[in-house]
Amino acid sequence: MFRDQLRDGVHHVGLALRDPEEFAVAWNEGRSAYPWAVWVALLATAIVGTTTYGMTMGLLGGAGDIFHKAFVCTLAAGLAWAIPLPALYILNSLSGSRLPATSTLLAALVTVSWGGLAMIASIPVNWFFTATVPHPTFVLLVNLVVFTGVGVSMIDVFCRVMERLEPEREFAPLWWLVLVGVIGTELFYCFGLFQFAST
Repeated sequence: MFRDQLRDGVHHVGLALRDPEEFAVAWNEGRSAYPWAVWVALLATAIVGTTTYGMTMGLLGGAGDIFHKAFVCTLAAGLAWAIPLPALYILNSLSGSRLPATSTLLAALVTVSWGGLAMIASIPVNWFFTATVPHPTFVLLVNLVVFTGVGVSMIDVFCRVMERLEPEREFAPLWWLVLVGVIGTELFYCFGLFQFAST
């Protein structure tokens, strides 16, 4: 039973990552009713992405730093994505949106799942440059480029999903991702995630 639910969740995550717009629209229009395992699998993709990428951020500091940064990266990204989430629904509704809360949550969840996948795809890049040029400043620059690229991909996915969900609206609520970026940057700085010190 649990194995079937897990398999179904992974299958739906694959659909969400291949065609996030159609995935969200199918839910919003009632054509698909995704079970709880699908929502958990989308969240798990984001968690796995931030955890594994965070591990590569700690390569210069040894084993302790690898596990510390894996935890801190996941915590900071999770808080950055969750804190502005209520504001997304409330302010979006006040500006004329008629999306139900579940559709708004699904759009955000598909976006962060895409972000987690982009971070997984960036692991070889960070690993390669950290191993070949193990200088803290260079590693910081590589990570800033990676996070910028992940942010751009998330903006693209979120805009496409929101535009398909509400084609009559002139603009997608990009301010949510701006808030995510600002809060995430502050948390990453406070948690020392961008401090790369050689052992």
